[in-house]
Amino acid sequence: MDLTDLMFTLYPYVKSLHIMAVISWMAGLFYLPRLFVYHVEQAEKVEEVKPIFLLMEQKLLKVIMGPASVVTWLAGLFMVFTPGLVDWSYIWPWTKGASVIAMTWFHHWLMFRHKDFREGKNSLTGRQYRMMNEVPTLLMVIIVASVIFKF
Repeated sequence: MDLTDLMFTLYPYVKSLHIMAVISWMAGLFYLPRLFVYHVEQAEKVEEVKPIFLLMEQKLLKVIMGPASVVTWLAGLFMVFTPGLVDWSYIWPWTKGASVIAMTWFHHWLMFRHKDFREGKNSLTGRQYRMMNEVPTLLMVIIVASVIFKF
């Protein structure tokens, strides 16, 4: 069995793993900005709850979002490099790829916001975090439409 045959054999398993990792990553990308909203609007009023929010945010980033993003990327790259699966003459792989890069940027932006909270330097409001909470939704729509419609 050559490498291409092995990749095709593993494809359904890798695709399943990719989908599960994406769901986990997206859950975190949706929930963390909401935690930031509560952190700004509630924890800033009640000093005793700040450490609880910081711990929840850190666990979400390190235990769920970090590993899920890595598995998403690795499984996605495996599928991209499986010969014959992606026709690069279409637009969809490029829109999906750009959106996944933007999603990764957003993940890192959230990591920096968490660092700001830890250092007591948050400069955004609850309303601003609510608006940023729409970013992963928009990117998800582009990614799913790209993969399903293959335009």
